[in-house]
Amino acid sequence: MLLNPAIMALILVSAVVVLMLGMATVFAVQVLRHWDISSGSEQQLILERRTYLISTLMSWAFAAELVSLLLFIYNAESMSGQFVGAMCATGVLNVNAWGWPTLFMKITLFFTGAVWLTLNALDNQGYDYPLIRLKYLLLILIMPVVMLEAYLQLQYFLQLSPDVITSCCGSLFSANAEGVAAEVTAVSPAIAMWGFYVSGVAVIAMGVIYLLKNQGATLFSLLAIVAFGLALVAIISVISPYIYEHPQHHCPFCILKSGHGFAGYLLYIPLFLATAAALAVGVVGPWQHIESLSMAVKVRGQQLVRLSLGMFILFYLLSVAYVASSNLVMQGVWW
Repeated sequence: MLLNPAIMALILVSAVVVLMLGMATVFAVQVLRHWDISSGSEQQLILERRTYLISTLMSWAFAAELVSLLLFIYNAESMSGQFVGAMCATGVLNVNAWGWPTLFMKITLFFTGAVWLTLNALDNQGYDYPLIRLKYLLLILIMPVVMLEAYLQLQYFLQLSPDVITSCCGSLFSANAEGVAAEVTAVSPAIAMWGFYVSGVAVIAMGVIYLLKNQGATLFSLLAIVAFGLALVAIISVISPYIYEHPQHHCPFCILKSGHGFAGYLLYIPLFLATAAALAVGVVGPWQHIESLSMAVKVRGQQLVRLSLGMFILFYLLSVAYVASSNLVMQGVWW
């Protein structure tokens, strides 16, 4: 299994990212110990120059993690034919106990990376780098997460065995099964869609309020997190069956297949980008009181909110379009 080109690429990307974060962590410790913006010493000048190098490294590292997340999901989907019982990525992730934790850690790193890059870009806008200690402390805290993700992924690939009979998505995403997936699947379609619509209206309304008044960054981020969670519930409980035109098929991965027009990518990418941008708004908003960042906070906050709203609106329009164009009709669902 390790000779699979995608698997080799994923392992290599994780190793490189760990190396890059390791170098950045060493530098971060130096910044926390010796940074003094009022000093004109040679050490301070070296630290200031190296911050740009580290920023570039981190941009590439977190961009690689985004590509790694997409490649990991695509690879799991493409390998479904190599395991008995697997019909999609769900079965491949179920081959051993490391699949799902690896996926969740990659998602965590995607959002964490978006937050750090936003904080870094904002700090670079201030002439006195007011957030530099905070962002490098955060970088040190991210390092264990990166190492854990690399370890989980390596264990997952090392323990992939084609002799294992895995479970298909029908057994996991079933109202009669046990676990979180089954509980989400069993959510009433009406309740799922009410939550879907109400959270969508709330986050869009809060975004508009922010654009008009430059207030409510934290609330906007919190509403986006809620909308993200409820959107995933709606995808599993309601939207996926409409795409499949089968009321008992709730798998959130089969919609990634070409037979369904790659609908999953069209839904998940805007949803994840919208949520990441909204989280970034929450990171930017609290620093408006800092004189050197006040204008940058206003400009960057407006840009991020527009991006988030655009992606959220795209996601909701696509969701409604998939449902409206389906031949399936589920009773009790309010549209």
